[in-house]
Amino acid sequence: MQETPFWLSVGHLLPYTMSDSNSTNFTNPSTFILLGIPGLEAAHVWISIPFCAMYAIVILGNFTILFIVKREPSLHRPMYYFLCMLVVTDLVQSTSVLPKMLSIFWFNSREIHFSACLTQMYFILSFSVMQSGILVAMAFDRYVAICDPLRHSTTLTNPVVAKIGLAMVLRGVMFIFPYPFLASKWPYCRTNIIPYTYCKHIAVVKLACTDIRISSYYSLSVAFLVTGVDVFCIAVSYTQILRAIFSLPTKDTRLKTFGTCSSHLCVILASYTPHIFSTITQRFGHNMALYFHVLMDNVCLLVPPMLNPIIYGVRTQEIWDRLLQIFTHKGPKAFSWCSGSQTALHAELAGDMVLGPLP
Repeated sequence: MQETPFWLSVGHLLPYTMSDSNSTNFTNPSTFILLGIPGLEAAHVWISIPFCAMYAIVILGNFTILFIVKREPSLHRPMYYFLCMLVVTDLVQSTSVLPKMLSIFWFNSREIHFSACLTQMYFILSFSVMQSGILVAMAFDRYVAICDPLRHSTTLTNPVVAKIGLAMVLRGVMFIFPYPFLASKWPYCRTNIIPYTYCKHIAVVKLACTDIRISSYYSLSVAFLVTGVDVFCIAVSYTQILRAIFSLPTKDTRLKTFGTCSSHLCVILASYTPHIFSTITQRFGHNMALYFHVLMDNVCLLVPPMLNPIIYGVRTQEIWDRLLQIFTHKGPKAFSWCSGSQTALHAELAGDMVLGPLP
């Protein structure tokens, strides 16, 4: 989720003092100054170490997922196509933030051009909306696979998956376009200093010396339309999935079926939980230091992209076995067994859905 759709809501920018900074009047600055993590400037180099390590895991883990799915024909299924879409959004989102963040930490390179700032803002927000939509698509895939397994292959065909992916991209592009467009129209005459490591939307528009209620109201509307609707759709899908699972006749079948959803559920928790916590602290943690809020925003951007490939790599047996096969050259038999067991599970599930619980 990232800024995720939770970040699209109108945040409260904590007060900070600019009396000793560049506060002379000007109109539409050519550059903004990113402070990094205010209050922890002396520790920037040390803070960069875990962030750099997380980014390395993001790059390595997500490209590994893409490589495995591309190499293994048995993974060319809707679930893994959606996973690849999620991987791409994670890569773009983290790459939109980390290089500039590390340049601040390592080289004290704080300046960012006005247009580059708006571009960074647009990529972070639009891909967070795409990510949220892909999580909904993955929930729909699990719903069809479990609640109507006989029609899964005919419902989620490759053209349908491609259309869903395109719809998610267009939604992100169109919903977020007004953000930088409106921000570019506001006059800026107070300061050009942003107390963050990246161009957070609310931090940028708060610098405008005009009424920014249009941006605020639009942010709030998108928050409800994106986050609210997506979470609702995911909740409805999993309500139906759990009902179908509990109606299965044997405990073993119920556990196997629930296991096919466990990775997706973990990703949902990893994506939304940090943003919920960050949103709560932004609203009610007015007495907390500014650096705590900045650190929380950075964690929300980096932790989900880092955890997603780990979750799918560890909890999805097909990906794990394929990874072992690549590095040990001993995995084909195990992988074949796993693919066969997955097919058998779908067949067993389809039979259970058709026959119903045994007396």
